[in-house]
Amino acid sequence: MDKIYLNELTFYGYHGVLPEENTLGQTFIISLTLGVSTEKAGKSDEVTDTVSYAEVYETVKEIAQQKQFKLIEALAETIASTVLHDYPLIKEITVKVTKPNPPIPGHYHSVAVEITRTSNHA
Repeated sequence: MDKIYLNELTFYGYHGVLPEENTLGQTFIISLTLGVSTEKAGKSDEVTDTVSYAEVYETVKEIAQQKQFKLIEALAETIASTVLHDYPLIKEITVKVTKPNPPIPGHYHSVAVEITRTSNHA
């Protein structure tokens, strides 16, 4: 299966368990790997024969910035299910949500969750 990558999309959202996360918000970094056949588009050179990553970006942006979740697992799951539903050419999606500054003590770069889901489209 071919892959389209959307790497390190950065959004400001209000996701988290703690009340201050829901009030103050923070940056989230989201990466997607879309499993889709690009053969037809590769031969035709037409965007209508593939998945527009600009449109996928807008879908992810709306979810990340307009919705609110306690868990980044729920954010990732909503992104995966919405993208699979809205873009039937996509057969598989991997979503990685990174939280660079979670409110936990210690020294670390970030925390993240990564999920992979497949399409129910026939």
